[in-house]
Amino acid sequence: MMNFSLIGVYCSLFMVFCGLWSFVSYHKHLLNSLLSLEFMMLGVFWLLSIQMTSVGSEIYFSLFFLTLAACEGALGLSLLVYVVRSHGNDRFSSLSVLEC
Repeated sequence: MMNFSLIGVYCSLFMVFCGLWSFVSYHKHLLNSLLSLEFMMLGVFWLLSIQMTSVGSEIYFSLFFLTLAACEGALGLSLLVYVVRSHGNDRFSSLSVLEC
C-alpha cells in the first residue's frame, strides 16, 4: 500500500505538469496563460507543504510562498485589466511590441 504523502507528491507533480502542458498548449489568450501559471503555483505550494510537514520543519516558509503566489496573481489580473482596456481583448496576436 502506498503512503499518503507519496500519493500527495505524485498528485502535486501531476498538477505542475498539467499546468505546464496547458501553458504551452493554450497560449492564445492571456487569461489562459495566467490560469495555468496559478495552477502550477498551487501544485508547487502543495508539494512544498507536503515536504515541509514530512520533514517537521517550520511551515512559515510555505505561507510566505503562498503570499507571494497571491501577489503574483493580483499583478497578473491587473495586467489583464490593463491589456483589455487598452486593446479591447486579451489575445496575444493583437498585442504588438511597437505599441506601448
